[in-house]
Amino acid sequence: MRPLTSRCRDRALASLAAAPGRIEQLDQFLASVQSAPADTPKNGTGFDLPIALGLLMATGQLPATAGAGLIAVGELGLDGSIRPVPGALPFARHAAKPAGRTLVLPIDNVAEGALVSAARLAAPPTLAVMVEWLRRDRLPLADRTSAGGQPVRLSDVDFADVVGQEAAKRALEVAAAGGHNVLLLGPPGAGKTMLARRLPTILPPLTEPEALEVIAVRSVAGLFALEESMPPPRPFRAPHHTVSGAGLLGGGSAPRPGEVSLAHHGVLFLDEFLEFPRTVLDGLRQPMEDGRVVIARARGSVVYPARFTLVAAANPCPCGHAGNPRGSCCCTPAAVARYRARLSGPLADRIDVHVTLTAVPLPALASRGPSTSSEEMRQRVQAARARQLGRYGDGASGRATCNAHASGRSLEARGAMRREARDLLTAAAERLGLSARGYHRVMRVARTIADLEGAESVGVPAVAEALRYRPTEGALRGMH
Repeated sequence: MRPLTSRCRDRALASLAAAPGRIEQLDQFLASVQSAPADTPKNGTGFDLPIALGLLMATGQLPATAGAGLIAVGELGLDGSIRPVPGALPFARHAAKPAGRTLVLPIDNVAEGALVSAARLAAPPTLAVMVEWLRRDRLPLADRTSAGGQPVRLSDVDFADVVGQEAAKRALEVAAAGGHNVLLLGPPGAGKTMLARRLPTILPPLTEPEALEVIAVRSVAGLFALEESMPPPRPFRAPHHTVSGAGLLGGGSAPRPGEVSLAHHGVLFLDEFLEFPRTVLDGLRQPMEDGRVVIARARGSVVYPARFTLVAAANPCPCGHAGNPRGSCCCTPAAVARYRARLSGPLADRIDVHVTLTAVPLPALASRGPSTSSEEMRQRVQAARARQLGRYGDGASGRATCNAHASGRSLEARGAMRREARDLLTAAAERLGLSARGYHRVMRVARTIADLEGAESVGVPAVAEALRYRPTEGALRGMH
């Protein structure tokens, strides 16, 4: 058990001075305030309001039972005002579990807490108002009608803007439909970034449980803004290749969510993929496999969700022109080998869709014709996702909701692969030297392709297309 720090004591003294009534011998009460468990570090200003209420009850200025059924969070200003704090949504989700509990939070956090429909919310503007409510045994609920958010804004980018690259657009549609990770390999100017930034436009809208998880992560990270659209769009995170391991995966002395968690239920775009340090890239393997990241510390561990779709974009060599008919590569074979070795084989094996792009010819840019729009692609993706939802369930019991995250057992039991398609996959796996993981990942992509076509079972064409997206085991060995 530890007493309050001098900073917290000074803040509480100044704030409580604005409350009605005189508090005698306040210092000794402040020194006795404890926070258990003592071995867990406490930080943040959200403890101000509950500490103040506890002291007022301890000094008899509030009834001893005034705090029954209440969960309070908020920062106290020097004038007694209750200021917003990060993480209000997780508090609201916690408060909604016990029946009859009321969450007392700052007014500016009501829009966030109101996303949890089952939570009872109260939002006093100041500590003095809160004391007056409790003395009268009257705690009015917060007004939720003005807590709605802005409507979702339509994206200003569209796949119709992309000239050519039909094979890459098809691959991204497959990735969006099944939740598969993608590697785009091509020279500078081939459109890798342009394609990746349009992937969120063909993803289905967030469901309510997904939206709550996304906002909860942003709230814990202190990034939730009142002006955000409700429900929010799918996240799109694009960290620079100089990001640290803690910045990408999460961490710090007080663990915070990293980019992989901020991309939860959305897209994590890593441009210049092979410029990231190899140790940082290999840290992606666990969240890509498990859909979560565990940050371990000596006194405990923190688990953040990290179910994202990875889109990696890389040049084929340091100069970027290997295999480009419009440019001459100046890299030696050894330099190319060292460059590609930054991507380890196990990480490459977890990427389901590998796409090689070439530069679009200049005449094609000048004489562009009609191109498939994001809306057309999104309708097909939503139909495919609906089929997967019916196959695997809604994820409420922890089960996967799309093919990329389905277990091998679920895939074998529900995948409905035709015999001739399975024979082709088995023969190709032996010839290409696919691992067991590679075998099942090809099966997942083939199931997604069949879902896009509306087919009940996986046929030979779906397996053949899925194999085109899979590098050989020899190519994977060349990457480490």
